[in-house]
Amino acid sequence: MDGRRGAAAVLAASAALLLHGCAALPGNGTKSILRTFSARFLAVTDEPIDYLDVLEGSSSGAPSVPRREHRHPEVKKHYYVTQEASEYLTGPMVTVFIPTVYTMVFLVSVPLNLLAVAMFSFRVRPKKPAVIYMLNLALADLLFVLLLPFRISYHFQGNNWPFGSGLCRVVTAAFYCNMYCSVLLMMCISVDRFMAVVYPMDSLAWRTTQTASVACGAMWFLSVGGVMPLLLSEQSIHLADLQITTCHDVLDVHKLRSYYLYFFPVFCALFFFIPFVFTSVCYLRIIQALCAANVENRAKKTRAIFMAGTVLTVFVACFTPTNVILLAHYVQFIHKHSEGSYAAYLLATCLGSVSCCLDPLIYYFGSSQCQRQVAALLRCRRAAKPERSSQSGSSTRTSRMETLRNSVSSQYRKLMA
Repeated sequence: MDGRRGAAAVLAASAALLLHGCAALPGNGTKSILRTFSARFLAVTDEPIDYLDVLEGSSSGAPSVPRREHRHPEVKKHYYVTQEASEYLTGPMVTVFIPTVYTMVFLVSVPLNLLAVAMFSFRVRPKKPAVIYMLNLALADLLFVLLLPFRISYHFQGNNWPFGSGLCRVVTAAFYCNMYCSVLLMMCISVDRFMAVVYPMDSLAWRTTQTASVACGAMWFLSVGGVMPLLLSEQSIHLADLQITTCHDVLDVHKLRSYYLYFFPVFCALFFFIPFVFTSVCYLRIIQALCAANVENRAKKTRAIFMAGTVLTVFVACFTPTNVILLAHYVQFIHKHSEGSYAAYLLATCLGSVSCCLDPLIYYFGSSQCQRQVAALLRCRRAAKPERSSQSGSSTRTSRMETLRNSVSSQYRKLMA
């Protein structure tokens, strides 16, 4: 009789637990945590908790007696996401539009940045501080876009990561490392140009190649150190309901609450908002100094002001939306949220990658040294043609080029150095 009552009690407790689990399933009012799509889990055991272990026998010859042992079973986590998150993970924006944009960025950015790296490594002499900064920026952009084929394949396959858990951690960490290293290097370039334009004499002792090399090394060190938590923590989760394995796009809800809730706001503040303040202030002061400068060639002055404004605009447009959305996730963490906010973050990150195509145009080939090298290459190609102009025409062109170079204002040369 007692055994029947005990069995009934176990069945009642199991039924209550099952009803509680069903009430927590997606579609029953459950909400998830932000930053990535969050995943809750149900514990599933591989074997019964209790089982019988039959003894071989004893030395006394007594018959063997079954013995009940209690062992801790292996527990597996069955992750699931909300219906809204499932629609985003399998929808056309994430599986078609985003990888298409990444593909275009990859095809355009790789040759431009390769040319920039080759130009600043072998052609531009002497190695001024601005050249050191822009060479490192070209390398950061190049490494960033070289990782895009992994993300392109991942998104085109319906957000399914086929390359293993270890490579997921490496690609995720390297992706953010190169992106935020670019932000830090842009900050260094803005400070360097600010010192050259606003304090040209006082900054001579600081604007050296050694200082630029140390600063670039520090930016790389900070970027690598900042993404180490991403490299050391699990980033891939298998969603059995969708038959996909996500990479960084779905994280355990408990890690989101206890760990990433503090990590990402601090990471975002250190690697974007502080550089954003420095970069904005520097370029605004540069524009102010150029506007106040008394320059005879107003066309060159206008071009220099336009260049500084363009650099600031591209920086703000490409990186601000991504980081503002990222920080907004955690500001509203306790109150309310929507899975659409992380979808917006994915879209903003994708559009922000366009900066890798714009950087070679506004940073590298906007440099006066780089312009001279490109002009030298073009002159060499023209000289190699069978049709050569007369010596008088060549001397006329040379004198015109010298006149244009001498007419460039000092502020413009410092800005574009």
